[in-house]
Amino acid sequence: MALQCGIVGLPNVGKSTLFNCLSNAKAQSANFPFCTIEPNVGVITVPDDRLTKLVEMCHPRSIVPATVEIVDIAGLVKGASKGEGLGNKFLANIRETDAILHVLRCFDDDNITHVDGSVDPVRDKEIIEYELTLKDLETVEARIAKTQKQAQTGGDKVAKMQYEVLCRIKDALDQGKPARSVVIDTPDEQKFARELFLLTSKPVLYVCNVDDASAANGNAYVEAVRRSIEGTDSGLMVVAAQTESEIAELDTWEERQEFLAEIGLEESGVSRLIRAAYSLLDLQTFFTAGEDEVRAWTFRRGSKAPKCAGIIHTDFEKGFIRAEVIKYDDYVTLGGESAVRDAGKLSVEGKEYVVQDGDIMHFRFNV
Repeated sequence: MALQCGIVGLPNVGKSTLFNCLSNAKAQSANFPFCTIEPNVGVITVPDDRLTKLVEMCHPRSIVPATVEIVDIAGLVKGASKGEGLGNKFLANIRETDAILHVLRCFDDDNITHVDGSVDPVRDKEIIEYELTLKDLETVEARIAKTQKQAQTGGDKVAKMQYEVLCRIKDALDQGKPARSVVIDTPDEQKFARELFLLTSKPVLYVCNVDDASAANGNAYVEAVRRSIEGTDSGLMVVAAQTESEIAELDTWEERQEFLAEIGLEESGVSRLIRAAYSLLDLQTFFTAGEDEVRAWTFRRGSKAPKCAGIIHTDFEKGFIRAEVIKYDDYVTLGGESAVRDAGKLSVEGKEYVVQDGDIMHFRFNV
């Protein structure tokens, strides 16, 4: 399961600059609104030192890291949900993403135009959230119109459940609350709610784009955003997107680390952002390792062994027999699978085993 994130924000807040340094794609970036016309899609390799170590030990013929897909759309403006600017048609491009990266301008620069004339990230945040809420309200009201009669007069239990869920979501949206604030109880209700692909149902990571001097400790704009999201389940991180793009252009790891050290950072914003997105979505990584291939697999925290087996192939989950599990630290410390077996550190687990971050897995199945 590759993680997919959509980048949103007002024009000229640094969305495409951030996209460029994330994916190494070269989205056009310029000092005027609506520069991004077609959605840019980039695939990022998830940095993971554990994968690097396993590759060094196994010398595999193939290496497959975990990836994150990033979708960058045109800058949204007030009225985007109704077609203002170029926003309305682009909202569809992020409907099926797992999470939203909401980029906020948290720096002053007279040479970079702000679409609303002044820098105010909290105001900007509220503008985008309002537009996403209106778009969701439009979606929900259209579905209510389709299901209401059937739910109320037709005796259709499924339609009744869907109608009740839609009404609860509509009530929240009418109050300016995101769809994710609605408690959805049963698996059937949860499945239906997911299939609506509502924009405000997605977890949000606020990315405060700052200047070079604020890269390490943030600034007053960042603190204002932090205060505005207190009590929510959203995440926040600070990135100097322009600086990150310059770092990405450097040829060697040593040069990049030296640049980071100069601005008071230990690692790049790309690594921190991906890790923050994983944390926001409660995602972890297990590995398969051998001479043929070393591969990282993304799974949701708390998943049991059959579910993780199904990430590799649906047949693995259907015919699951058992999982052979090696802890990453044991694998590295003892020197590989054979040594782990000899030391009695390989465990054989059944259907109730909850996979842990870093587990090295081998699944036995029969279909």
